[in-house]
Amino acid sequence: MSRFLLSAALVAAMAVPAAAETVNVAVAANFTAVSEQLAAMFEAESGHEVELSFGATGQLYAQITQAAPFGIFLAADTARPELAIAEGFGVEGSFFVYAEGQLALYGPGRDLADGAAALAGDYTRLAVADPQAAPYGAAAVEALTALGLYETLEPRIVWGENISQTLQFVESGNAELGFVAASQVLDKTDKWLVPAELFSPIAQGAVLLRPGEDNPAALAFFAFLKSAPAVAVIEAAGYTVP
Repeated sequence: MSRFLLSAALVAAMAVPAAAETVNVAVAANFTAVSEQLAAMFEAESGHEVELSFGATGQLYAQITQAAPFGIFLAADTARPELAIAEGFGVEGSFFVYAEGQLALYGPGRDLADGAAALAGDYTRLAVADPQAAPYGAAAVEALTALGLYETLEPRIVWGENISQTLQFVESGNAELGFVAASQVLDKTDKWLVPAELFSPIAQGAVLLRPGEDNPAALAFFAFLKSAPAVAVIEAAGYTVP
């Protein structure tokens, strides 16, 4: 589908009511709460249904390559959505950055005003998402390396499968500190927003997948993600939208 035809299809999907359909959406774990809110808004407005599947970006992409019936992929990086297009799983011209994330160090009840000092301090376990599967985990490793702490702290690291499990490690007490998405701890005071210069930007890309190419619900939800109401929700959750 050409970029022009894709744009026309998205506009038509938003403008013309259609019979209710269902779209399956693969969602990076850090975007769980936001996507649930967006899906509820969209379902109320459109009558379509949204089925959300959460996981680490790398794990979700592996499922996509194994013919999982996802119509949309909301990743936590840009590499995999672009790879989906290059390898024929995504629709040409559909890629866009739907959010840019912020990395945070979280430690319930701890003084994290100086995050670097806290990392070098007295504790037993540091939770980090698998950097091979989760972009926020890769950003955490990058930040630790930039601070000159990675080799020292590596023996303390507890690896989470994704950013949601990493947060669970911290909240359950299995790790005193953990690197999470700032959006996950938006209302917490015991966190440190990691300076942006310590890690590469966490641009999160969306792509329309082949199973969603002719699905009215997929086309409509994909267009909805770019709408002003959706952008407002994403920004309120602690992300920036290019």
